[in-house]
Amino acid sequence: MADTSKEEPLPLIRRMVSFLTTKVSNLLAISLHTMDSRSIGAVAGLAVAVFFAWRLLGCPSGSQRRPRKRQATVPGTSGANTQSNASLTASGVCSPLDVSRAQNVVDEFFQPVKPTLGQIVRQKLSEGRKVTCSLLGVILEESSPEELQSQATVRSSVLAVLLEITKFCDLYLMERVLDDESERRVLVALEEAGVFTSGGLVKDKVLFCSTEHGRSSFVRQLEPDWHIDRNPEIISQLARFIKYELHVCPLRTERAAANVFSATSLEQFFGSI
Repeated sequence: MADTSKEEPLPLIRRMVSFLTTKVSNLLAISLHTMDSRSIGAVAGLAVAVFFAWRLLGCPSGSQRRPRKRQATVPGTSGANTQSNASLTASGVCSPLDVSRAQNVVDEFFQPVKPTLGQIVRQKLSEGRKVTCSLLGVILEESSPEELQSQATVRSSVLAVLLEITKFCDLYLMERVLDDESERRVLVALEEAGVFTSGGLVKDKVLFCSTEHGRSSFVRQLEPDWHIDRNPEIISQLARFIKYELHVCPLRTERAAANVFSATSLEQFFGSI
């Protein structure tokens, strides 16, 4: 009769190989050029996970097993023999508990990795390298040029997203203003908010104009991959010339074109709130 003890671990090992393959496939679904150190560490952990799974699931090979000696049953020693047999069985056959422990080891290494805000920004912008963005109602609390004549306030909730964009995009901010004092207020507000400290954005990339048409001209001259604006007319006019646009508006609207997206705020588009 064939020795079936050699075959018993194989279904368990096949189950674990299938399990590991699924985990690895899900992990590698993340774009390689957007993986951070945590993702790379998870991939490296695969080797350790396989090692532990093999140690927990692996049973002694046939060549390493020594023939089991039959012991005569002696009255009064059945309990000791049962315990001995159980020990031998445990040493030669993988138990369901071993499988559970192995899966716990694998699960620990392959917990779903939550993408960072930087990864989300890059993915959402489709790796676009140049972005233009209006200020009023998007970066600033104020929504009209008239309000800028008295104050300019950077929205605190947008800062994290804005700084991530400046890390890998050539970002230009622009707005229509009514006077030079409004320009100064905007620049001071951006500086105090720390927008210029990251090194990705400089004051020369904050542009001002006196008309809405002037903002459209800026965008067309710069030829960005993305333009972000709250004015639906500008969004509609530029849809033919710009690869992607984001229309920021309090209420969801129908898409003006296939390349136009909409969100209630810049940070909401990137899912940071």
